[in-house]
Amino acid sequence: MTSLPLASLITLLVVLLMFLTALNVGRARVRYGIKAPAVTGHEVFERAFRIQMNTLESAALMLPVLWLYAGYIDDRGAGVMGLVWLVARLWYALAYQSDPARRSGGFVLSFLAFAGLGLGALWGVLRVMMH
Repeated sequence: MTSLPLASLITLLVVLLMFLTALNVGRARVRYGIKAPAVTGHEVFERAFRIQMNTLESAALMLPVLWLYAGYIDDRGAGVMGLVWLVARLWYALAYQSDPARRSGGFVLSFLAFAGLGLGALWGVLRVMMH
């Protein structure tokens, strides 16, 4: 079995981020009296909900390319780009929660990390297929 400790660590940290965004939504539900299944009702709750959904959507795209990059190219590179993605998503979440207009920096950086992982994974797969 191949050992990919950095991709594994990043995956666990991404799961932690998803858990924390879910916890934040639950906290906002209680604080602002938003009863499930409602997803609207107070602007701060709606921000927390959008942060959670955007994080889930982004992680669903990033995690497969993280693992493909780690397996076909390099665990270290996957770990570095995964960490950049994670820090950028934290930046995005904190900025979005305080002022949605400030979220673009975190989004752009996380997209660039995702794109690097995706392009690297594609290159790695194609390289194996051509040999």
